[in-house]
Amino acid sequence: MIQIFATGGTFDKDYDFVTGKLYFKDSSIPDMLERARFTVDYDLKTLMMIDSLEMNEADREIILHNCRRSDNEKIVITHGTDTMEITAAYLAKKGVKDKTIVITGAMIPYAFGHSSDGFFNLGSALSFVQSLPHGIYIVMNGRYFNWDEVEKNRKTGYFEEK
Repeated sequence: MIQIFATGGTFDKDYDFVTGKLYFKDSSIPDMLERARFTVDYDLKTLMMIDSLEMNEADREIILHNCRRSDNEKIVITHGTDTMEITAAYLAKKGVKDKTIVITGAMIPYAFGHSSDGFFNLGSALSFVQSLPHGIYIVMNGRYFNWDEVEKNRKTGYFEEK
C-alpha cells in the first residue's frame, strides 16, 4: 500500500475565475487517481493545504511525524515546488529510515487542465515510489533525484541535478 500525504502547493490550487486568484479548496488527488484508473492500494491523508512558501518548521514537523508513524514503507508527498528541497532535507536529516519517500508537485495547478504538469508528476511519483530503494527523493519532470542532489532552476522552472 502507498501512503499519500497532501500538503497543498500549486498542485492543489484552484482558480477563482471571478477574482482571478488562486486558492485552496479540496485536494485534486482523488480525481486524478480515478482519471488515471490507478489500481494500487493507497491511503490518502491531507496534512495541510498551504503554499510551500508559507511552510515553516512546525509544518515540516507534522509531515515528519506522519511519515514516521505511517505503517506504509512507500510514501508520496504532494508539495509546493518552491520549498520541496527544504522539506526533503528536513526529513532526511531527522532520520526517516526504512521508507521510500517521494516528494512531488506541480508548476501549474491541476485545476488548469491539460496544461498542468501535476497529473504526470503524480503518476511518475507513484511509479518511482514502488521501484526505488528506501530513501528520500524528489520526482519532477519525469525524473527522480536524491534529496541532496537536486535544485529547482528558477529561470527554467525545471528541477535539475546540482
